[in-house]
Formats: sequence, C-alpha cells, structure tokens
Amino acid sequence: MSRLFRGLFLHYLGNAFAAGKLRFFSALQQLNERAAFLRHLAPLRTAEWVVYSKRPFAGPQQVLEYLGRYTHRIAISNNRLLSVDEEKVRFRWKDYRNGDRIGTMTLSAEEFIRRFLLHVLPDGFQRIRYYGFLANRYREPKLTRCRELLGMPPSSPTACSRSDDYREHYEALVGRSLKQCPICHHGNMVCLEVIPAVNRPHRWDTS
Repeated sequence: MSRLFRGLFLHYLGNAFAAGKLRFFSALQQLNERAAFLRHLAPLRTAEWVVYSKRPFAGPQQVLEYLGRYTHRIAISNNRLLSVDEEKVRFRWKDYRNGDRIGTMTLSAEEFIRRFLLHVLPDGFQRIRYYGFLANRYREPKLTRCRELLGMPPSSPTACSRSDDYREHYEALVGRSLKQCPICHHGNMVCLEVIPAVNRPHRWDTS
C-alpha cells in the first residue's frame, strides 16, 4: 500500500507542477524551475513511505462529535487565557504525552500571535465544503425540492435576506441598531463616504 500511495502521490504532484498549479516562494523559490523540482523529488521515489490506516470511527455520531470540536471553534478559548499584557501571554495547556497533565505556558505576544495565526486559513480556503443538496450551486432549488417531497411549506424570506445592509441584519438579529450614535444613543449615524478596500495579491511562504 505504501508504494502504491507513493507512486500515485508523486504522479499527481508532477502533473500539478506541469499544469502550473504549484508555486514556491522564499527559500523554496528555486523549485519553480522544472529541473530543480525533479531533483528535489528524486530521493522520494526510492524512500520507503509509511501509510497508516486503522478502523473507521464507531458510527456517524462519533464522526460528527470529533469533527465538531475542530470545525466550530477557534484555536484557543478565552477561559484558557490566564493573563495578557503588552509583552507576554500566559495560558493553560494540556500535555497529552504526560497523562493529560494541565500546565501553564508563557509566550511573548509576537510568538503567541504567530502560533494563533497558524490556525487561520489563507484567503480562498474553506474550512467546510458542503456537498450534495447543500452544495452552494444548487442549494436553493434542491432544498425547495426536499421540502416538496417532505410535504413542508415553502420557506419564507427572513428579515436578513431582504437587504444587503449588514446593519439591518444586525438589528434584525439582536434588536439593537448600529445606526444609532454609540455616545448619546439619540442621534443617528449617517454614512458620508465609503472608502474602497485596496486588494493586494497575497504571497504565502510555503517553506
């Protein structure tokens, strides 16, 4: 199995490079040249790869519980943060290699932010992709058909779906208006000008 996986992986990796789908930056920039890329892969064709496989999870409920812990939470919750100042962040962590022992760690603010951002997906990546009748392209007609088959009434548009103004969405959801002055709570905020965002191409360091 490991050799089959190795062959297929390197085959499709080579196809991706030939199609121009791979880009290398920083210390790996030289791999953009075909000869350098092939030299880099050459040792991998003879190395013994390790393929780990095991029995699947114990049913769909366990799969949902396992994935839910990672797809709907941030990298670290507020209750694990013990202290924060201008230079240091102190937080609790669990040492799984030492009997799940709870310890504390102190990092510089810069290192803490660096580790936190490792869990933030780059632009264009999605944490969850929907599939089947929930896929974005056909979701509305498919859900309409599902309601018909289940004998359910058609869905009515919500207050949030009637406007593209995020302030109206917020007011419909929480009952407070973002158009009201946050200082005096009597006057209304008036939009005078919208400053367009400046789009700059992102270059990700894959090293």
